[in-house]
Amino acid sequence: MRITTKVIQNNSLRNINTNKLLQDQLSQQMSTEKKINRPSDDPIIAIRSLRLRTNVNQITQYYERNAPDAESWLQVTESALTSMNDVITDMYDKCVKGSNEDLKLEDRKIILTALEELRNEVYATGNSDYAGRYVFTGYRTDTPLTFTENVEQKYNITEQLDASKIDSITYVETSDILDINKTNFKEADGSPITVEQEVSQNEVYRIRLAYKDLFYDDQAAAGAQGIPNIQIWNPNRQVTDAQGQTVTEPGYDDAVNVINGLTYEVASIYGADNPYAKISEPGNENKIIMVKETGELLLGSNVYSALANIKDNPNTADNEGEIRISYDKEDWKDGDLRPEHYFRCTTKSQDGRDIFYNEDYLLGISDEDKQTISYDVGLNQSIRVNTTADEVFIHDIGRDVEDMLNTMEETIKMEEQVEKLKKMLEENTVPGDTEALEKNLAAAEKALVYLKEKTQKVFERGISKMQGHLDTLNFAVTENGTRGQKLELISNRLMSQKTNFETLKSENEDIDITDVAIKLSSAELTYSSALMATGKVLQNTLLNFI
Repeated sequence: MRITTKVIQNNSLRNINTNKLLQDQLSQQMSTEKKINRPSDDPIIAIRSLRLRTNVNQITQYYERNAPDAESWLQVTESALTSMNDVITDMYDKCVKGSNEDLKLEDRKIILTALEELRNEVYATGNSDYAGRYVFTGYRTDTPLTFTENVEQKYNITEQLDASKIDSITYVETSDILDINKTNFKEADGSPITVEQEVSQNEVYRIRLAYKDLFYDDQAAAGAQGIPNIQIWNPNRQVTDAQGQTVTEPGYDDAVNVINGLTYEVASIYGADNPYAKISEPGNENKIIMVKETGELLLGSNVYSALANIKDNPNTADNEGEIRISYDKEDWKDGDLRPEHYFRCTTKSQDGRDIFYNEDYLLGISDEDKQTISYDVGLNQSIRVNTTADEVFIHDIGRDVEDMLNTMEETIKMEEQVEKLKKMLEENTVPGDTEALEKNLAAAEKALVYLKEKTQKVFERGISKMQGHLDTLNFAVTENGTRGQKLELISNRLMSQKTNFETLKSENEDIDITDVAIKLSSAELTYSSALMATGKVLQNTLLNFI
C-alpha cells in the first residue's frame, strides 16, 4: 500500500480530532461529575439510572414526607388520648370519693362541681386536629367530633345494641318532700303532707340511648314520627315475596311483631305521672316508656325478659341478638357528639336533600373496616394512623357521669331539705305543727337514706365503669404506640434503603473525579503531542525529497 502525504495528513487530522473528542468528553464529565450527559452516551447506564432514580424518588417520598406526616398524626393522637386519660382518671378518683355513704353535704357539692367540669372536658380533646384535619372523625376529617354551637337539625339515628346495654336503676319515690316549706307542710286537717309509708324504692330496667332530649311531636297521632322504632331479630319473620305469597324469611323485624302485646308510650319527667314509678305498676309489664328528656327506654318486666334473651341463632350459646333502635333528635347543644361519626343516621341538607350516613353499618361491617386511614410508608407497606371516635370517645362516658350527677344532685337536694325541716322544727312553737313536721322529717330522712344508698351504688358502679373506660383508652393508647413503633422501624429501614439506593445511583452515574482528572491530563498531553507530531510531519513537502 502506497502511503502518501495526503494519507498521513488525513490520519493525523483524524487522530487529532479523536483526541479532541476524548478531551471534550472528559472535560464534560469533570464539569457535570456525571458519566453520561445523554442516553446515547451509554444506554445501559441510562436505563439503570432511570430505574435507580425512580427507586430513590419513591423512598424519598416515603421517608421525607409520608412517614413524618404519619408520625405527626400519631403524636397528635397520643397527646389527645393522654389528656383524655387524665380526665377519666380524675373521674375515677371522684367515683371513689363519691362512693362513701357518709360524705358531708359540702363534700358532695365539691364532687358534683368537679364531675360537671370533667364531663364538659371529656370530649373537648376529641376535636384535636392535625394540619386542619380532625384526627378522630374517620374519613370526615373536615367535620369536628362535636357540635361547636347550639343547632336545631333533625337527625334520625339508628343505634345497634345488644342485651348487654340493658341495665337497671334504682328509683326512689320521694312523694312531695322536696316541695315542703313553712306554708304547706300539713294538710287542712293538720295531718302531715308526707309520711314514711309514701317513701319507697324499686328497680327499673332500662336501655339508655346515646342521647337525651329526644324529639317527639306531641301533636302527632299515635305511631307518628318521634316514637322510637325498635327492631330485633325474628327467625319467623313473615314477608311477601315477588309472587305476592307470604313466606318466612329470618331478619330484623319490628319488636311489636315479636313481643306479644308490646306497646309504646312517651313520657316526660315533668309530667303528672312519674315514668319510673309508672313502669313498675301492674298492667305495664308489656310496655316501653321513652323518657324524652333523659333518653331512656324504661322496660316492663316482660319486655325486659324478651329483649335480654334475644339471639341471632337460638341454637347457639353466647350469641346475643342485635337490638336496633331508631329515634329522632333535633335539639343539639354545644359539645354534643355528632351522630354521623357513630351511627347509621339520616338528616336533610339546607336545600332539603336527604343525607345518609354510614348505611353500611347495618350490613354487619366490622369495627376494623370503619373509616380507617392508612399512609403508604414503604414499598407495599402501609400503616394505620387514625383512631376513630367510637373506639375511645364513646357516649357511655358522658352518660355514666350524668347518672352520677343526677343521683348526687337528688341526694344533695334531699339532704338540704332535711336540714331545712330540722330548722323548721326547731323554730316551731305550735304543738300541733310539731307532730306534722316530725312526720315530714321522718319521711325525708327515710328518703335520704334510700338516696344515699342509691348514690353509693351508682358511684361504686361508676368506679368499675370508669376503670373499664380507662382500660379501653389504654388499649387505644397501646395500639397507637404500637403503630408508632412500627413506623419507627419502617423509617429506619427506609433510611437504610435510601442510603443504599443513593449509593448505587452514584456508582452508576457519578464519575471518579481523580480517575477522570488523570485521564483528562493524559488526554491533554496526548492532544498536545499529537499536534506537535503532526506539525513536524506536515512540514515535509516534495522538495524535501528532491
